[in-house]
Amino acid sequence: MASKALSNIWIRRQQCPCGDWKCYIRVEGDESSTWHVSKSEIDSTTTTITTSLCDSVFMPYVGQIFNTDEEAFEYYSTFARKCGFSIRKARSTESQNLGVYRRDFVCYRSGFNQPRKKANVEHPRERKSVRCGCDEDDQVRLLPAYRKIQQVDQERILLLSKAGFPVNRIVKLLELEKGVQTGQLPFIEKDVRNFVRAGKKSVQENDAFLTEKRESDMLELLESCKVLAERDMGFAYDCTTDESHKVEHLAWAFGDCIQAYSLFGDVVVFDTTYRSITYGLLLGVFFGIDNNGKAIVLGCVLLQDESSRSFTWALQTFVRFMRGRHPQTILTDIDTGFKNAVARELPNTNHVVFMWHVISKLASWFSQGLGSHYDEFRAGFEILCRAGSVDEFEQQWDLLVTRFGLVPDRHAALLYSCRASWSPCYIREYFVAQTMTAEFNLSMDSCLKRIVAGQTCMQMLLEEVSAAASLVKQITPRFPYPSMKTCMPMEDHARGVLTPFAFSVLQNEMVLSVQYAVSEMANGPYIVHHFKKMEGECCVIWNPENEEIHCSCKEFQHSGILCRHSLRVLSVKNCFHIPDQYFLVRWRQECPLITAENQHGQGVGDDCAQTFHSLTETLLTESMISKDRVDYVNQELSALIDRVRNIAPANACISHDC
Repeated sequence: MASKALSNIWIRRQQCPCGDWKCYIRVEGDESSTWHVSKSEIDSTTTTITTSLCDSVFMPYVGQIFNTDEEAFEYYSTFARKCGFSIRKARSTESQNLGVYRRDFVCYRSGFNQPRKKANVEHPRERKSVRCGCDEDDQVRLLPAYRKIQQVDQERILLLSKAGFPVNRIVKLLELEKGVQTGQLPFIEKDVRNFVRAGKKSVQENDAFLTEKRESDMLELLESCKVLAERDMGFAYDCTTDESHKVEHLAWAFGDCIQAYSLFGDVVVFDTTYRSITYGLLLGVFFGIDNNGKAIVLGCVLLQDESSRSFTWALQTFVRFMRGRHPQTILTDIDTGFKNAVARELPNTNHVVFMWHVISKLASWFSQGLGSHYDEFRAGFEILCRAGSVDEFEQQWDLLVTRFGLVPDRHAALLYSCRASWSPCYIREYFVAQTMTAEFNLSMDSCLKRIVAGQTCMQMLLEEVSAAASLVKQITPRFPYPSMKTCMPMEDHARGVLTPFAFSVLQNEMVLSVQYAVSEMANGPYIVHHFKKMEGECCVIWNPENEEIHCSCKEFQHSGILCRHSLRVLSVKNCFHIPDQYFLVRWRQECPLITAENQHGQGVGDDCAQTFHSLTETLLTESMISKDRVDYVNQELSALIDRVRNIAPANACISHDC
C-alpha cells in the first residue's frame, strides 16, 4: 500500500536573477513582502496597528464573562499591550467536571522569585530574575509576549544558517534587507538563536524521513504519468534521473494541450513563479493565449534547479511534445539562464521578458539604495519605457543611471544587458498577441493559483494541471459583443468576423482613430498624427491594389490587431471593409482547435514523428551490435544535428499570418 503523500507547500520564486545567491526578490504587492521604512515610520505604524487592535477592547470590568480560559488570556494580553506591558498566567483552580474555572493573570514582572536552593556545584549559575515588583516597561515591542519571527523571515534565517552565517551576521543582514536601524526588528538576536537551534534539531530528526517520502512521491507521480500515457494516446511525458537514478526533472503535456498548440502556439509564456518548499522543485507552466484572450495551459515541467541546463532540457522537451514546432515568440522572466537556453534551443524564436517581471523587481533592487529618491527613479523608469526609438532609449538610460549613481550597480547592469528583451522600443516588431495586457496576466495568475491552491501533494498537482488543461476543449461561454460605437461599416464588418474579445480591442482603436489627422505625402505615404499633439507622427503606407497597409507603429505585427493610424487611413480612403488578411485566424470566431492538417487523420507532423521513430528504432538495433558501430553512429548523428540546426527553416515557427 502506498504511504500517505507529503503536503506540498508552494511559495513564490525568490531567487534573484543577478546571480548572487544572497540576493532575493520580494514582489511588489505580495503579502509576504517586507518594507523599506525608517524608524519613525515603524514606530508610527506599530502605534497605529496597536491602536486599531485595541479600539475594539473595552476596559475590563467586574463580572465580565469569557467562554474559555484561552479567550480570557487573549483579551487581557491585548489590553495589556495597549497599556504598555505584558501578562502571564498565574494561579488557577480547576475541577474534574468544570476544568479550569478560575485563573489569575498578572504582569509578567509582578512579584519576586523565591530564593532557590543552590545546586551542589562549584560555580552555580546566577540568573537575574525578570520579576522586579512590576515596574512599567516602555519597550513594548520587545516584550517576550510580542516577539515573533514571521514565516518569510524564518525561511530566510534557515537559508542563511544553512549557508554558514553566524546568528549575529544573520540579524545584521536582515536589518539591511529591511532597511531598518539596529534593534528595530520585531525580534531579537536571542530569538533567532533559539529558532536556529530548534530548526536544526527538527531538520536532523526529519531529514531522512522527508528525503524518503519525496523520492516515493516523485516515483508515484511518474507512475501516474505512465498510466495516463497508456490510457490517453495524446498524453506525453518525459523525465531525467540523476547519478543515483532518482527522478531529477519531469515534464508532461495532455493531448488537448498539444491540439491547442497547433493554433495558439504562435506565442508561448513560460512561467516559473512558484517553487515547492517540500520537494525543492521549481514549477514551470507553459501558457498560450486563446482567441478570447484567456490563458490556456500547454504543458508543465518540474525542475530541480534554475540553471541554464535545466531550462534547456525543459525547452527541448516541450518542443518535442509539440511535434517539433517552434513558437514565434516566447515570454519568460528576466534571467540569464532563460536567455541562454532560448538562444541555444530556439534560435529562430523571439525572446521577450514580461514587463511585469521587470517592474515587480524594481523595489527589491533599488529602493533600499536610493531611499527617498526611489519614487523619482521609478517615475524616470516609466518615462524610459515610453521611449519611441532605440536611440532615445539609450540616451535616456545613460541619463537615468548617471543621475542616480547606478552605473556600477549589478541589477542595473542586468537590466541593460537584457534590454533587447523587455524594452518596448526593442520588442515592437515581435508578435506577442495580447499577452502583455493586464487582463491576460490576471487570467494566467488565476490559473496558476488554482494549480497550486492549498497544500497539495504531487498527485494532486497532476490532477489540477489536468483540470486546467481540459478547459481548452470546453465550450467557451458566449461573451456579449460591445454595442456599436462609431457606426462605421468597418466596425460592423469586424463584428461579424472577430471574437468579442478581439472585436473590443479593434473597436477601441476605431474610436480613437477619429482623433487623428491624415496628411498625404507626394510620393504616396500618409503622415498620421493626433490633432492636439504634433509629435509622435506615424507613417502609413496603403497599397490599394494588393489591399496591403503598413504602419510605422507596428501594432499589427505586435498584437495582430490593426492600429488606429491604419484604420484612420482606411476610413479616409473610403474603405468600407477591412482586408481579410488583417483578421488573423487566431482572433476569429470560427477558430477550430484542430487545424486543417489534422482534420483528416494524422497530419504531416504525426507522419514525420512516426517515420523518425521507426528509423531510430532500426538505427539503435543495428548500432548496438558492436562498439565500433556505436561510436560511428554517435559521431555521424552529432554532425547531422549540427547541419540541421544550420539550415534556415522556412516553416519552423507557427505563423499567425494564415
